[in-house]
Amino acid sequence: MNKKTVDLILSGRYLLILDKKDTIVEQGALAINDGVIVARGKTEEIGATYRARHIIAEEHGLIMPGLVNTHTHAAMSCFRGLADDLPLMQWLQEYIFPVEATLSGDMVYSATLLSLCEMIKSGTTSFCDMYLFAADVCRAVEQSGMRAWVGEVLYDFPSPNYGELANGFAYTQELLAQYRNHDLIRITIDPHAVYTCSPELLVRLGNMARDNDLLYHVHLAENSDEVNTCKERYGCSPVQHLEKLGLLDEHVVAAHCVMVTDDEIELMAERGVKVAHCPESNLKLASGVAPVPKLIDQGVTVGIGTDGAASNNDVDMFGEMNTAAKVHKVTSMDPTTMDAVSTLRAGTMGGAAVLGADKVIGSLEVGKKADCIVIDLDQPHLTPLYNPVSHLVYAARGGDVIHSVINGRVVMEDRQLLTLDENAIIRKIQEMALGISKQRNVG
Repeated sequence: MNKKTVDLILSGRYLLILDKKDTIVEQGALAINDGVIVARGKTEEIGATYRARHIIAEEHGLIMPGLVNTHTHAAMSCFRGLADDLPLMQWLQEYIFPVEATLSGDMVYSATLLSLCEMIKSGTTSFCDMYLFAADVCRAVEQSGMRAWVGEVLYDFPSPNYGELANGFAYTQELLAQYRNHDLIRITIDPHAVYTCSPELLVRLGNMARDNDLLYHVHLAENSDEVNTCKERYGCSPVQHLEKLGLLDEHVVAAHCVMVTDDEIELMAERGVKVAHCPESNLKLASGVAPVPKLIDQGVTVGIGTDGAASNNDVDMFGEMNTAAKVHKVTSMDPTTMDAVSTLRAGTMGGAAVLGADKVIGSLEVGKKADCIVIDLDQPHLTPLYNPVSHLVYAARGGDVIHSVINGRVVMEDRQLLTLDENAIIRKIQEMALGISKQRNVG
């Protein structure tokens, strides 16, 4: 029998498909060609049918879908630890906004590369980014080989990137034109929040998102101060404000949603709003705990995000899943809430669905893009192993990821990044941090 030649075969102790049946194949393998999964099954069966130009075989490996980070600000890695233990509004207005005014495109490019190193090494293969100098974020993404949804944040005051608001719209249109048909990068429309964007700006950006069938990525109902400010200005909550403006629909990716009522959850479900849940940032900033179990019960699609490294202080999605599972158990006083399967799905297929990509990524099914990672199970903290999914949520760490494949391309093998110069990137950020420290008189 003539074997079919493919680009890559991955094999391991377990193959975690994350399909609707929660299929786990022991001694399983994937055959990958032209960026797509062409076959899955027992290692012996795959080996009998296919030969590969590249084979990665891990005796103690667990192959699973790559994690999907639905809300982050990658370049904020350069502010990691700059201003901690502060309320959200003070943190933003007194520390983050002032230091962001000193950013340049090259600084954002370098800081984004640092986050991409961290994300790849901790199992993330796709992420949704909202920040400044988005073209430079995209430049970093292209170099890394990651899959990304990227948008330039817009707000009422001048931006350190584009200056006056009118230029921000032109900048966004240029991004759309440049990346309209890109394999790995999608552009999003990103109003910062209801407290930094006028109703007119929110509506104009909403129309742009609808006209171009793009995601409308916005911070929403993150804490009580935001809700109170919105009520003072507009006589209603942030969710009600977007509803009155006719903006709540399936294009909306709402980050945080900590302060939402039962009625608002029902409304969000009716409108098809998606939610990016960022538990560690919400806890660290004392914003509160989002009612994620209620959101899921009502049919709202929920993914998990890390937020930026300035408010987390990392972008490790394994840590984020661990926190997400545990915080909802204690707030509900119910140990069955956000079980391991539900949490892992939120970090993979849920995230893919939030980004409108669940038909393309999020599970290891034939015909989907080959975005997958391999976990080394031969570790003290992962031994013994009775339930692989439980271990992934409650015991695994980002450092357990040994291989990463994105769009069929091996971007990390044996913990070595193949698309990025990790040491050079770290040195560059260390130099940058000295300048930031002098400007802010910190450190």
